[in-house]
Amino acid sequence: MQGVVDSIAAKIIDRVRGGGDRALREISLELDGRVPDHFEISSEALMLSGGQVSGALKEAIAVAISNIRVFHGAQVPGPVSVETQPGIRCSLRYEPIPRIGLYIPGGTAPLFSTVLMTMVPATIAGCREIVACTPPGAPPEILYAFSLFPNVRVFAIGGAQAVAAMALGTETVPKVDKIFGPGNAYVTSAKMQMAGRGVAIDMPAGPSEVMVIADHSSKPAFIAADLLSQAEHGHDSQVIVLATSMVIINETLAEIERQLEQLPRRDTARLALANSLAICVRDMDQAVEISNFYGPEHLILSVEDARGVAGRINNAGSVFLGHFTPESAGDYASGTNHTLPTGGFTSAWSGITTGAFMKSITFQEITREGLERLAPTVVEMARAEQLEAHANAVLIRLMTE
Repeated sequence: MQGVVDSIAAKIIDRVRGGGDRALREISLELDGRVPDHFEISSEALMLSGGQVSGALKEAIAVAISNIRVFHGAQVPGPVSVETQPGIRCSLRYEPIPRIGLYIPGGTAPLFSTVLMTMVPATIAGCREIVACTPPGAPPEILYAFSLFPNVRVFAIGGAQAVAAMALGTETVPKVDKIFGPGNAYVTSAKMQMAGRGVAIDMPAGPSEVMVIADHSSKPAFIAADLLSQAEHGHDSQVIVLATSMVIINETLAEIERQLEQLPRRDTARLALANSLAICVRDMDQAVEISNFYGPEHLILSVEDARGVAGRINNAGSVFLGHFTPESAGDYASGTNHTLPTGGFTSAWSGITTGAFMKSITFQEITREGLERLAPTVVEMARAEQLEAHANAVLIRLMTE
C-alpha cells in the first residue's frame, strides 16, 4: 500500500515541477472536483470569514492562542557565548527561518486548531514570510484562524500537490525554505520525498495515533472517550489500549460501543477501530516496553503513578499524565503542540516547537595569542589528515607580525 501511495505522490510532484500553476489546476479538478478562481485567498476574504464564526468559538480560540503562546514563548532559545580556552571565543546565535510553508488539512474536519499550532510558534520565532496551503473550500473557522495572523499568505491548494507547490514554487505559490504541518498518507509521502531532495520538513506527521496505558485505577469511560477522540479523526487513525487486566479491557470495549452510538462521526470511528488493538499486559514494565517500541504520537498514562511511569517513557510525541488529562486538551488549548511525528518516527523526531522555526549559526573569534596556543593542535590534526593547506592557514598567520 505504501508503495502505491509513494508512486502517486511522486507523479503529482513531477507534474507540479513540470507544469506549475497549470498542473495545480488540473490536479485540483481531478482530485477535489473544483478549481478556485484564484489560488490565493485574499485578506478581505479571511477577514470576512469572522462573520460566520460564533462569538463563543472566537473566545475559545483566543484562550487557546494565549496558552499556546505562553508555552511556546518559553521555548525561545537564547544565544551562547563561551571562551573554550584563553583567546578563543565561540558563540551561537539563533535566527528565524526566513520563509516557511504550512499545510493545514481540510479533509473531513475543519482543523483550524492546526493553524494555531503552527502560526503561533512561527510568529514567536520571527519568520518573516509564511505561506500556507489548505484544500479548496476551506471552512470559515480555518479562514478566521488565519485572519488573526497578518503575516501569512493563504492558498486554496490541498494534498500532495500543495506540498510540491511550496517545495518547488510555481508562478503563484512562493518556494519556501521549510514545510510544516500534518496530512494524510499522500501529504506525508510528498513531504518525505521532498525532504529526500533537500527540502527541509518538520517531521513525518501522518494519520493520527493514540495509545492509552491503563491500570486498576483507570476509568473505562475515560479510556473509551480518549480512544474515540482519535478514532474519529479518520479511517486510517490507530488507537491502542494497554491494560493490566481483562476487566479494564472488557469494560472499556463496552464503553466504546455505548459512546460510539452518540458520535456524529461514528462511521469513521468504526473504520479506525477495525484496525486498532486492546492488549492485556503482564504488568506496567511490559506496558512501558511495548509503548517505547511502538512510539505513539499521543500517549495517555491513565495510571495511578503517572509521573513515575512518565519518567520511563522515551519514545512518544506528547504524553498526557493522569486521569484528568485528556488528549483533546493537547489537541486544542493546554499549550503544547499537536503537530507530532507518527508511524513510529518518535524514536528520532520531535513535535513542533518554537525552535523548529529557527536555525542556528555558530561564530568563533580568536586572538593572536589564542591562535598561538591552538596552533600545535590544529597543525597536528591537519597533517594527520594529509591536508597541508589547513595547516598552512594557521602557520602563515603566525609568521607575520
